[in-house]
Amino acid sequence: MAILVTGGAGFIGSNFVLDWLAQSDEMVINLDKLTYAGNLENLASLDGDTRHLFVHGDIGDSALVAGLLVEHQPRAVLNFAAESHVDRSIHGPEEFIKTNIVGTFQLLEAVRAYWSGLDLDRQKAFRFLHVSTDEVYGSLDKDEPAFTEQHQYEPNSPYSASKAASDHLVRAYHHTYGLPVLTTNCSNNYGPYHFPEKLIPLMIVNALAGKALPVYGDGQQIRDWLYVKDHCSAIRRVLEAGELGETYNVGGWNEKTNLEIVHTVCALLDELRPRADGQPYQQQIAYVTDRPGHDRRYAIDATKIAEDLGWKPSETFETGIRKTVQWYLNNQDWVANVLSGSYREWLEKNYSERQI
Repeated sequence: MAILVTGGAGFIGSNFVLDWLAQSDEMVINLDKLTYAGNLENLASLDGDTRHLFVHGDIGDSALVAGLLVEHQPRAVLNFAAESHVDRSIHGPEEFIKTNIVGTFQLLEAVRAYWSGLDLDRQKAFRFLHVSTDEVYGSLDKDEPAFTEQHQYEPNSPYSASKAASDHLVRAYHHTYGLPVLTTNCSNNYGPYHFPEKLIPLMIVNALAGKALPVYGDGQQIRDWLYVKDHCSAIRRVLEAGELGETYNVGGWNEKTNLEIVHTVCALLDELRPRADGQPYQQQIAYVTDRPGHDRRYAIDATKIAEDLGWKPSETFETGIRKTVQWYLNNQDWVANVLSGSYREWLEKNYSERQI
């Protein structure tokens, strides 16, 4: 038995692969393009582990995907592969269209051809699980109810629009061809191996380097925060027991403003790694020009997955964020290796355009 994981060297994908193999001996075929956010160092602990086969490749390479499916006969495909950063999608949307829309279509086509050739029992047992985001639902006002699975799609960035399109393709392949699909839409993830362009790891890395902590606009944008290992456990549960064709929203029940997040990170660093001059890290906060079309609030109502599948997050935000900050403090070599020249150039491009 085996599963095929796409995007398994990225932040969420690598955490999923590590957690899967910590709990199961079922083989993982790990397909990743290794763009800037894909990092084999995330999977270093699996070196020599015969249960993990890494394949460098693109979900849009139909021949490669078809060959992997035929050779390894996986019982499930889990699609984590995506371009996933809003700011990058604003600067360069084309890669998001190629990967998130065209790549998902090509992956679905390869999987459909493979699934169609299975015997009836294996067809019934097969699953295609598509990992998506709450950003497809658009933005909420402060007092509006959280997103449920019935919420209308209203994506506002090239990133979220491309993910919305991929969700629609997955749904269509179920209703048109009968492909046994499952979709999860998650809130903001945080935790180990998070590429330091996103809010929490960027704050940690910049704080320790003595750099400004850039906060967009007034810092009052609200997000629901989900510890990545809780997300992984939710995906395992949906794969195990989710109803075919259904969508499950996965959230942490942790709505926080961006400014609250930055203050929390600063306070933990004050405790765990104080500045040499004894001053608080909050002194490094710098308010910068907001990004275009910045959604004001996301919030996930995770009632369905709790009631139907019995899943709830294990971590509170307080426990999860402490584990996250401590992980970055304990893994400074990983951080240093991730901070490549191309990453620094992108940060310069993104933040140099925003007036402090």
